[in-house]
Amino acid sequence: MTNIVETSTPPNTPTPIGPYNHIARFGSFVSIGGTAGVNPATGQLAGPDVYSQARQILESFSAMLESIGSDMSHILHVNVFLKNMQDFEDMNRAYVEKMGPHRPARTVIGVNELPKPGVLVTMNLTAISKE
Repeated sequence: MTNIVETSTPPNTPTPIGPYNHIARFGSFVSIGGTAGVNPATGQLAGPDVYSQARQILESFSAMLESIGSDMSHILHVNVFLKNMQDFEDMNRAYVEKMGPHRPARTVIGVNELPKPGVLVTMNLTAISKE
């Protein structure tokens, strides 16, 4: 095992809005930083509602994990940052649809603001690789 943290942002995922990569990996440990529901093909939000944005985030997570040889079933923990707690059920609906039967540990936090205008939810995660 190398002692270097590998970082990357796969080409089929949203472009980071700051000086960072989406993925940091050390051995089998994987961390994916805060991700908004931005459609990578258009660079625009996937929709004006939390359901559309949450679905896009989880689709992006899937692509990111696949890029390093992992998948959604290897997620250990997800942090969800919601601008409005009234959106909790709509976020959960998207989450259940995209996560399938896997239920990793999760924390949901209400926030006052998020960095990109129009963003209603962001998420980050911790996972392991399949290897």
